Amino acid sequence: MPRTAAVFFDVDFTLIHPGPRFQGVGYQESCAQYGICLDASRFEAAVAGAHGLLDSEDLLYDDAVFVRYTQRIIELMGGTGAHVETVAKEIYEDWAEHRHFELYDDVPSALRELRAHGLRIGLISNSHRPLRSFETHFGLDGLIDVTISSYDHGFMKPHRSIFEAALREMAVAPEEAAMVGDSLAHDVAGAEQAGMKGILLARNGPPAAATADIAVIRSLGELPALLVRP
Repeated sequence: MPRTAAVFFDVDFTLIHPGPRFQGVGYQESCAQYGICLDASRFEAAVAGAHGLLDSEDLLYDDAVFVRYTQRIIELMGGTGAHVETVAKEIYEDWAEHRHFELYDDVPSALRELRAHGLRIGLISNSHRPLRSFETHFGLDGLIDVTISSYDHGFMKPHRSIFEAALREMAVAPEEAAMVGDSLAHDVAGAEQAGMKGILLARNGPPAAATADIAVIRSLGELPALLVRP
């Protein structure tokens, strides 16, 4: 089996997680500015209820899809009125701001260990966040070689082309690369369709859909031992 030369990471909920701006209280506060009342306790159920709106058959990146998704969350939390779409657009735009997110504790040490073993590191994200400034903002300078977002590329994971574009930019063959992410469908299945090794990061335990042949880790601290040959 070829040696792993590069590892790509999903970004949201793999390397970083949202702060209060994108929790129930954040939605509630944003809507209150427009006189829209929300029940913050309904946030988790609202996210689950709106999730289907993100399933696009053509996998083309479309800002309007994410705005509708955010708007639906607001509606499922009880929000109504003419300004719901306005708030949804504001929340979507803020999703691109690094300052609203926090790095998971296991990220810096895992990336530095991978780098110390000679692996190159890339990011593949479905968001519109500016990835070129990601490493500086989160104190990861010098660790990330390649970044590609669906916003710039045009197609979203699991579309094969976004993985192939990342591989070309990294100048590695698919069998020499691994993809790590929190989504079976977007990260693991998408990478495997492109010939890469897919690794599921399941911080809260693997989902029921995870089969025995899928590599699963609970922390990024487990990744070096999985990818680096002795």
